Amino acid sequence: MRVSTKLFLWGIVAAADLFLGYGIWKTCTQSWEASALSVEKQVAITFDDGPHSIYTARLLDGLRERDVKASFFLLGQNIAGKEAIVQQMELDGHMIGNHGFSHVQMNQESVCEAVKQVEKTNDLVEEITGKRPEYFRPPFGSWSEEMESEVGMTVALWNLDSLDWKYQDTGKVTKAILKEIEPGDIILMHDVFPTSVEAALQVIDTLSSQGYTFVTADELLVD
Repeated sequence: MRVSTKLFLWGIVAAADLFLGYGIWKTCTQSWEASALSVEKQVAITFDDGPHSIYTARLLDGLRERDVKASFFLLGQNIAGKEAIVQQMELDGHMIGNHGFSHVQMNQESVCEAVKQVEKTNDLVEEITGKRPEYFRPPFGSWSEEMESEVGMTVALWNLDSLDWKYQDTGKVTKAILKEIEPGDIILMHDVFPTSVEAALQVIDTLSSQGYTFVTADELLVD
């Protein structure tokens, strides 16, 4: 075989190796970039004041269809008669947190009374799911360091308030969230209004199409 022919063949082999190597590098890079983008665009959607016999059940169905996990902060006084809904939350892999027993401003209660409120709801949830909640969201976000140390739970607040309780309008709630949303946000909603459930599912569909992924609140609260 002539030297020129050998050089020509070697050139083809080298070019093929370079092309394949670039292809592998590009695929790996794209995969890494997509993974990094997914992590960066995580948000948590959370619901207070439930469970509701109709709207929470409807919301759970919608979340299951979309394979999305959410966080629910339950009011103890609303649990009776809706134990099956709480069980379904647990089975579907959602985070179940504590929102007190009744919707009162905890910092206007004595520390002893606040602790009783929290523990009563914890007992109810544990009796149903076999797990004791680790995260607490005080009604109105009203809390104190003294209460936190006595309760011994992690306080989970929010940084994007949908004001769904105020608007009670699917379009307005959806628009308010999509206008303000940023990666890492913890969205506050309430699963006791039909408009909130409709808005939540619309928001999930829209953000999912934009590359966002939904995680539970505890995943964003970890330092």
